[in-house]
Amino acid sequence: MKAVRALRRYPVLLALCLAALFMIVPFLIVAVNAVKSPAEYSRSGPLSLPDGLYLDGLKDFWERVDYSRKLLNSVLISGSVAVGAVVLSVLNAYAIGIGRIRGRTWVLAFFVLANMLPQESLVYPVYYLSKQAGLYDTRLSVIIVFTVIQAAFGTYLLSSVLSRFPREIIEAARIDGAGPWQVLWRIVVPVSRPTLGVLLVFFFIWTWNEFLLPLVMLISNDNQTVSVALGVLQGQRLMDATMTNAAALLGVLPALVFFLVFQRTLTRGIAVGAVK
Repeated sequence: MKAVRALRRYPVLLALCLAALFMIVPFLIVAVNAVKSPAEYSRSGPLSLPDGLYLDGLKDFWERVDYSRKLLNSVLISGSVAVGAVVLSVLNAYAIGIGRIRGRTWVLAFFVLANMLPQESLVYPVYYLSKQAGLYDTRLSVIIVFTVIQAAFGTYLLSSVLSRFPREIIEAARIDGAGPWQVLWRIVVPVSRPTLGVLLVFFFIWTWNEFLLPLVMLISNDNQTVSVALGVLQGQRLMDATMTNAAALLGVLPALVFFLVFQRTLTRGIAVGAVK
């Protein structure tokens, strides 16, 4: 029986290996072509190995778009949105999942609907409101918008998690004299930390990859993010093939590093959710 079970696992492992290969190979191709010279790329094509390290493409792209400034903007916006959306999601989910507010089902339906809205439908309202509030072309406007957008998904997810939170623990804390805020920050948040860690990682990466709203809301060069800088420069057709690969590598590398740093947090949160 053990041999049969082992044989059944091989197709699954093979499928996972193939899926990992499909994800890794494009990244490797981009990384290889980012260190090729334009002449070498034209002569040998995109699938050949480079003869040496040609870093002028990375250097030219870095200087052309002021990459350090764009990187700072992306990290600031993505980090602020991730932290703010997690905090807002916790507060909303605590009221819905544990507080049991009236009309809970309708409130959750509203958050689901808000999460399903395409961003194209939000462009003009957000643009108009930011103009009226004097926040247009500021990083704060993008942070506020994406904090609300990401918190809609976080509220829906955390509400289902906190609705199954052990009531005995909360009642025991209230008997000991703990108020609502103490129950939230000293009991609910520590117990839910793995799930909050997963949301933090997802919110950061999702915000990092956003393009449409930052393109509309951040028109000045000093406020643009990495994704907007990549799109604008490619639209102007000012880059050759190797510089395009260098730009793609620099665009995805920070998010990949962030994911690898918090990989253990993500794995732990998913494992805890599976056990629950």
